[in-house]
Amino acid sequence: MKITVRLFATLRINNEKEMLMDLPEGATPKDIIERLNILEKDAAIILINGRGGKIDTVIAQNDTVSIFPPVGGG
Repeated sequence: MKITVRLFATLRINNEKEMLMDLPEGATPKDIIERLNILEKDAAIILINGRGGKIDTVIAQNDTVSIFPPVGGG
């Protein structure tokens, strides 16, 4: 199945900002971060089609998965 992956902030280092991925049915955001060599602790916020998702949420054909690193501020 084809999905769109969007990476933000430091996760873009050595990766594209947005990419199309071909994944097997039943794939999860965990499969994406493993394929992109992103540490699980660095994928702090996951959105699936603009809504909150979890690392083990099953994604579907044509979904958009956005992954953000931990956010800090003052």
